[in-house]
Amino acid sequence: MNGEWLETRPSVEAPGRRPARVRAAGAGHFRNGRKSVMNRLMPALLGLCASVSIITTVGIVYTLVSETVLFFRDVPFIGFLTGTRWSPLFEPKAFGVLPLISGTLLITIIACAVAMPVGLASAIFLSEYAPRRVRNIIKPILEVLAGIPTIVYGYFALSFMTPIVRAIFPEAGIFNALSAGIVVGIMIIPMVTSLSEDAMSAVPKRLRDGAYALGATRFESALKIVLPAALSGIVASFVLAFSRAIGETMIVTVAAGATPNLTVNPLESIQTMTAYIVQVSLGDVQRGSLEYGSIFAVGTALLLITFLLNMLAHYVAGRFREEY
Repeated sequence: MNGEWLETRPSVEAPGRRPARVRAAGAGHFRNGRKSVMNRLMPALLGLCASVSIITTVGIVYTLVSETVLFFRDVPFIGFLTGTRWSPLFEPKAFGVLPLISGTLLITIIACAVAMPVGLASAIFLSEYAPRRVRNIIKPILEVLAGIPTIVYGYFALSFMTPIVRAIFPEAGIFNALSAGIVVGIMIIPMVTSLSEDAMSAVPKRLRDGAYALGATRFESALKIVLPAALSGIVASFVLAFSRAIGETMIVTVAAGATPNLTVNPLESIQTMTAYIVQVSLGDVQRGSLEYGSIFAVGTALLLITFLLNMLAHYVAGRFREEY
């Protein structure tokens, strides 16, 4: 009887209150409507955020190319690429960009000669030898090193590294490519170390265990097993560090000088492409003049060089990528 009474008992609702089934249906309809609005709104918002980088890139390329075209109306393109004298601010004017390119490459080669072996050795230590506690100490220090403003590095090169270089090489000038290149290399060590260590840490542990089972030492395992397996990430870190060194501005502006020499002697004063852009962009050059247009021509050449290096990094990463 009690079971039958419970089954036939009518539901009692408070006066003036909707049934629970009606309230649940209304709340579900509201949630579905809100989800529908968010599903339409969020893709558009995320697409807008993603397009910011594309719009910015297009704007940069348009600005550089438009001014560069005006510059090459008055300056021969072949003479710009093959000329060995760069003197746009003094008479007789010359617009051969090779001295700036050679200065940029000289700084970059010195920097990579410092950063690549030191960064790779640091990555091997962190990935294969360092205990977790030591790794947790060194990694934040590298991040702090990467966060130091480049102007601080510039004055460090001028006031600390240059006296050391001149003590070893008395013929070196106050402004020289060697001290600037060494400090640029110190600056990009964290990039090489971090990216290479990430690539090496991604190598499966079973490859190391297999090498140990065959009698390899830890160093042999790192050199002959882990490094080849992580080659794509390591080479990509080298190319990205090379690009970072090419685009460095403040260190070379402060420590390398402002003399556009076509030389391979690191003890001489040189001028890089970025340093020239800083020199002419200080506001003393009339807008629309040849000197003003040369800023954009040099900037376009620098953009093309870094673009080609980034494409090379993507190709190398895809060509030698290992999947486990």
